[in-house]
Amino acid sequence: MSGVTLSNVIKKYGETQVIHGIDLEIDNGEFCVFVGPSGCGKSTLMRMVAGLEETTSGKINIGPRDVTRRDPSQRGVAMVFQTYALYPHMTVAENMGFGLKMNGHPKSEIKEKVAEAARILKLEPLLDRKPKALSGGQRQRVAIGRTIVRGPEVFLFDEPLSNLDAELRVDMRVEIASLHKQIGATMIYVTHDQVEAMTLADKIVVLRDGRIEQVGKPLELYRDPDNRFVAGFIGSPAMNFLKGQVAQGALKIDALPETPALDVRLPADGTKVELGIRPEHLRIDPEGQGFRLDLIEKLGGISYAYLHAGTGERLIVATDGESELTDDMDVGISFDPARAFLFDTGTGLRLR
Repeated sequence: MSGVTLSNVIKKYGETQVIHGIDLEIDNGEFCVFVGPSGCGKSTLMRMVAGLEETTSGKINIGPRDVTRRDPSQRGVAMVFQTYALYPHMTVAENMGFGLKMNGHPKSEIKEKVAEAARILKLEPLLDRKPKALSGGQRQRVAIGRTIVRGPEVFLFDEPLSNLDAELRVDMRVEIASLHKQIGATMIYVTHDQVEAMTLADKIVVLRDGRIEQVGKPLELYRDPDNRFVAGFIGSPAMNFLKGQVAQGALKIDALPETPALDVRLPADGTKVELGIRPEHLRIDPEGQGFRLDLIEKLGGISYAYLHAGTGERLIVATDGESELTDDMDVGISFDPARAFLFDTGTGLRLR
């Protein structure tokens, strides 16, 4: 297995630049997730690693090898796509071993590798079935098995769960995580779903507009975001933001009657700021004022309360599933200032 290194990687389509000088190191055996909104460049960046998109400038290394100008077949990578791309007339075993067969591998070797991949993915009872007799999750496991038999240095997953229903997505997340633990391969995984990113990744790369916003372990990004974009993207439900400003050397948040003292260095007077606080770090005071409870979703173990402030801003608060709160209540909120974040509205950067 090998790590992957991107050095000042740029991608242009004519005069339009979509990837802007990416520098990134993915360690050998690491599970790295590219995450970001649609159009951020995450799939393009993965396809550049795979060799399916030409790199305009910069360098891509897989292990010690410079693969920037090499064909996909010479890079030692295998890719799992959103669509399963299985041959309908072939059995599961034939689909999994087809790539090796086309490259002239002996039948005994193909059979051995298919059997091992089937064991890892729990596909042994399905080897003689054809794709039409499989569920969506089973078809995706076959597509993954097809990459395993090739023994690549790097596995690439391009939103592989996007075509599955919610329950199957959870099941497949567990299976992919288990697969990584079993084979210890370097894996790069693209998704727009930050829950997938948080649950699967050793390292998350948050992308926006073809640039890296932040790289780190999942909980590092959750606990210590560099900017408003990362803070708002990582976490579910998303972080709440309340507008404010600095006046006479003090912080004033418009929706709060009193602004708790935050341990941050405040910028100059007149600077517009936003206070960020996660739903799970807010508390509702039924005896307080300043917010109207519009709706409460009772989901059993947890409830989500939807509030709006007199300033019009909306908040989500995660509360106990047994909460006695009801719709249309006037309430207040409180929070531990150590759990709050402050961002410069103009730059989006976090104030520390």
